[in-house]
Amino acid sequence: MSGIRQHDDNRASGPERPFAVHDDELERALRETLARQVATPRPLGVDPAGAALRRARRAGRRRALTGLALAGVATALVTTGMAQLGGPDGHGGTPTVVLGDPRGFAASPLPTASTPVSRPGPVRAELDLLVGNRLDTSDGERRELTEVGGVERGQRVHDREGWLLTSAATAAGRTLWWVPADGPPQVMLAAADAVAVSADGRQVAWRDGPDLLAAAVVAGQLIAPSRVTAPAGVVPVGFTGDDVLLRAPGPGGISVWRRDAGGVPGATNPDVRAVYGTRPDGRLVGLVSGGPAGQPCLALLDPTHGLTPTRTVCGPKPAADGLGGVSPDGRWLLVNGTGRTALLVDLADPGATPATHPAGPPLAGAVAWTRAGAALHVDAAGGLLRVEPGRVLAGERPTPSAIGGTSSGQRPVVVADVPVRPDGA
Repeated sequence: MSGIRQHDDNRASGPERPFAVHDDELERALRETLARQVATPRPLGVDPAGAALRRARRAGRRRALTGLALAGVATALVTTGMAQLGGPDGHGGTPTVVLGDPRGFAASPLPTASTPVSRPGPVRAELDLLVGNRLDTSDGERRELTEVGGVERGQRVHDREGWLLTSAATAAGRTLWWVPADGPPQVMLAAADAVAVSADGRQVAWRDGPDLLAAAVVAGQLIAPSRVTAPAGVVPVGFTGDDVLLRAPGPGGISVWRRDAGGVPGATNPDVRAVYGTRPDGRLVGLVSGGPAGQPCLALLDPTHGLTPTRTVCGPKPAADGLGGVSPDGRWLLVNGTGRTALLVDLADPGATPATHPAGPPLAGAVAWTRAGAALHVDAAGGLLRVEPGRVLAGERPTPSAIGGTSSGQRPVVVADVPVRPDGA
């Protein structure tokens, strides 16, 4: 460099300065260096973008911890609610209602910016509930059945393949929908005059103009239908085994259509007013006339001999509306009484007058029995009631629980499960 004297052999005795450097010049140079360091902008100690990201991460962690805490509180509330609803001592049977949804409605789509979040309803029952066109299943799934409306009855299909939903009567008749477990609803019947579904969902009977028809249900299809011409006004109301129960118009009574024999409906028994269900021995529990002063009485009916009563008891006072249901084991009958209450009737002893117990508000629709031996139904105000025989015998009066998502004048529908007999059938 210019400050270094060059030699031919590329060697030098040492650097030589062109001028002398005094102490005051060194001091001045040091001062200038320090001044330049002070004037030079120093790197920021905190990166604003990094700080914002860190604040966002901390906020996210706080929200996650808050969510976990709320989930713990909700779990505690659910546990407390189950214990309180289980009985006075917190150790009763299956709870009437479970608050919230422990499964988080896994069947619903994940929320996006354009998908509203599905909020859990305040009530879950032991059986499926249909609220409007929303199906809330007992295992926590929620399905919006936009194609379905005005349902009056619902029935689970065997092997949990889906549901059969029957509409209320309209000017255009009744509609029967098949709702598969993994697909949209399909119309199975339309404009039918009347529809009856068997308790296991395997058979359907209906009236179409002058004809009565009945068929098996296989994968949402009506298979091998039977058809017969019937008198005007005769409609199917239920099944006893493979036979169809028919009701004549007005107070005309009930008959049996043994369609497997290929015959016409049998003679109508004018004394039978209603049939509530079937006992394991095949006999039917029904309502018959002929009691003192025309009082309706309970009877066990033989479906193979023209619904002849094999036992009649007139102690209980059932209402004439025909609403009621028999437990799968045939022991209990939940039925409306002549007063403003439902009655639980003990059918255990065939040789004695059955004991009858008040069982809360009257029924406004069908009764569905759970596999745990309790009955669910909806009252006139749309409240859900659970009637457990053991508690009723202990003096408990069932009270209704509100069901969320119902509009004014709308009553939810309890979907009947496939009954399990004591022998496991």
